[in-house]
Amino acid sequence: MTQRKLERLLGLARQLNAGLELEDYLQTLVDGACELTGSEASSILLYEEESGLLKFVAGPAPQRQRLRRLRVPAEGSVAGEAFRQRAPVIVNDAGRDGRIFGVVDKEMFFQTRTLLAAPLIFRGEAMGVIEAVNKSSPEGFTQEDVDTLETLGALAANAIFNTLLFDEASTTFQDMSDLEQKKSDFIAIAAHELRTPLGLVLGHATYLQDLLPQPQYQRHLEAIVKGGMRLKEVLDDIASLESEEGGKTRLKRRNVGLDKVIGEVTEGFQAEAEQRGVHLRCDLPPAALIVEGDAEKIVIILENLVRNALAFTDAGGLVLVRAEKLPGYVKISVIDNGIGIPARDQAHIFERFYQVEAHNTRRHGGMGLGLSVARVMVKLHGGDIWVESVEGKGSNFTFMLPEHAPQAGTESKLFKPR
Repeated sequence: MTQRKLERLLGLARQLNAGLELEDYLQTLVDGACELTGSEASSILLYEEESGLLKFVAGPAPQRQRLRRLRVPAEGSVAGEAFRQRAPVIVNDAGRDGRIFGVVDKEMFFQTRTLLAAPLIFRGEAMGVIEAVNKSSPEGFTQEDVDTLETLGALAANAIFNTLLFDEASTTFQDMSDLEQKKSDFIAIAAHELRTPLGLVLGHATYLQDLLPQPQYQRHLEAIVKGGMRLKEVLDDIASLESEEGGKTRLKRRNVGLDKVIGEVTEGFQAEAEQRGVHLRCDLPPAALIVEGDAEKIVIILENLVRNALAFTDAGGLVLVRAEKLPGYVKISVIDNGIGIPARDQAHIFERFYQVEAHNTRRHGGMGLGLSVARVMVKLHGGDIWVESVEGKGSNFTFMLPEHAPQAGTESKLFKPR
């Protein structure tokens, strides 16, 4: 093969990644096939699964539209033979060869004298055929022409496969986006519609608590209120996630005394901790811990982490909330000696609705939203959150908050274990 042909083939190969549309690139290849094999015409055909026929997707520019209406059988044609056998086929005397599919010549007012067909093969599978028609020199098509057409066929197959893969990925991504949107819409609507009846249930239940002070009624009413408040927490978590995803969440920044917030949250869970038989305490430095942030959202972070720790710590266990000041940050840890988290689950526990326990064997309740909400609130502050856990020994959930808003997004991960 001459230097000129090699350079031309290299140029066509480089164009594969030049961002051309598939149709344009395939047309470039058939034009190159005509030039490099010295042929009158060239075309590319792809196999149609639904019809079992070969269809033209590129060919001589003046006849391109008419060619696309034609189909070539996989049996009884040179192109079909090359496709089925996955090997090149040379016909240097079409008048004496019964494999020529005459319908194309008749429809195109064309006469095929010589024909070379090579399969388009990608990863061992034939996708179609590239043809060169009517060699200009009298000796007909040569082995060099076969090598050239096979090279062009490989380029065509690669381009077609990449396009199909991209289209499939795009379709899958769109389907996933549509599904995610539908899921978000459903969650948002369901959460909104549940708030009104839940408010009525809680309102009437608290009213009945005052109206019916007898112990036999109070026990049932307390159960209703407790269940209603738990459902309210779930709806609040959903609303927080949906607001953040929709870009509606805004921080109301001001100086927040974290030592005070931690103390109040810990005190608020003491009754639940005592009921569970779990020791709950906090460990705070003597100096005040001040950050510029949204107090309500920081409370949500702490409440979700403490609630999670209490839920997964058995009676007699300990939950410790610890805080310390680091250069430019405050580090808060919620540590327990509970059941711990399996290593395989630790990378997923901050995902929405992810639950470590199988749904049919769960003992600890919840929808798998609390940790997701905590992560969202930490990220809104420009901080970071992570977990260290050993199954059977306990967990340590740690988050970092920058002291000042301008530091949000800087390397809080300097303090994160690797």
